[in-house]
Amino acid sequence: MTTHYVYNIDSSNMSEIEDNSVDLVITSPPYPMIEMWDELFSLQKPSIAEELKNGNGDSAFVQMHDILNSVWNECDRVLRENGFICINIGDATRTIGNSFRLFSNHTKVIDFFLKKGYSVLPDIHWRKQSNSPNKFMGSGMYPAGAYVTYEHEYILIFRKGSKRVFKGTEKQLRQKSAFFWEERNIWFSDLWEVKGVSQVINDTTSTRNRNASFPFEIPYRLVNMYSIEGDTVLDPFVGFGTTSIACMVSNRNSIGIEVDPKIVNLALRNMDVNIDSANGVIHNRIKTHLAFIESLSDDKKAKCYNNIPHGFLVKTRQEKDIEINQLSSIIRIPDGYECEYKKYNPSSFSEQLTLAI
Repeated sequence: MTTHYVYNIDSSNMSEIEDNSVDLVITSPPYPMIEMWDELFSLQKPSIAEELKNGNGDSAFVQMHDILNSVWNECDRVLRENGFICINIGDATRTIGNSFRLFSNHTKVIDFFLKKGYSVLPDIHWRKQSNSPNKFMGSGMYPAGAYVTYEHEYILIFRKGSKRVFKGTEKQLRQKSAFFWEERNIWFSDLWEVKGVSQVINDTTSTRNRNASFPFEIPYRLVNMYSIEGDTVLDPFVGFGTTSIACMVSNRNSIGIEVDPKIVNLALRNMDVNIDSANGVIHNRIKTHLAFIESLSDDKKAKCYNNIPHGFLVKTRQEKDIEINQLSSIIRIPDGYECEYKKYNPSSFSEQLTLAI
């Protein structure tokens, strides 16, 4: 059983969460110096709006990151030793006064966690390529006046303390939570090309008209890469609840924080997923693995191992104990949902199943 809570509080004061109680943080915060988030930052610190109005971009930039730093401090408080923090953030390009420049958000975040004593691990570039024929910025074909087009964001990865040691039951859960060989080769690449999603909220009375949601595939990969079954994952900017849904599918607990009550309602509504659609993610994962095994030559298949829980072939010895369960129920509880699981049964799925996540 797993639980998935969403709290309508300010993420700079997550008093509902105990110290050292979270195993993994996955989030995509508002990006400083991106205009769509100016109002959100200014509501928390009115001097930011004044600095922007006066063309003082550097001062506004620092103050916006001061707000994010208060959240990162809380994440540090609640994160267990040896836990991970994964932050999806993009840099900003903007004209302030008559000067066009880059505001490097990812370096500010790295600097914060370095000063906190975290290990900075290799990051991932999430490439979000634009197909627009007029996407280049600056003076067209003339040199010394054009600017490189920014088509990627960062997924920054930090570890608190030393490597996590798994013993007893945790060691067994780690073996059960292993990923497939071919998944590792994709997930642990430093370049992800994952399609983005529409982030428009139609309710214009909300305090913001867009949120920081990322596509399901991003948190789904990170949850499986940096946690084990039964761990607790925190998203301090939960937005549409995408990280929470990834945890529901992956048999992890989750906590989401969101300051806007309208977005909290949207997150809770999104988390009320169709069980068949959620399980379709699991079904598709196993189908993709079986297709990979089938693509191997006979001599390579002969060198494969037998997965004990499911009975199919796997590439390495470390995959022998992978056990992937499917959801059996999603029950509404105060402030969230409770999920139950059962053994994966491929016969319960139609091959025509369309994934809704």
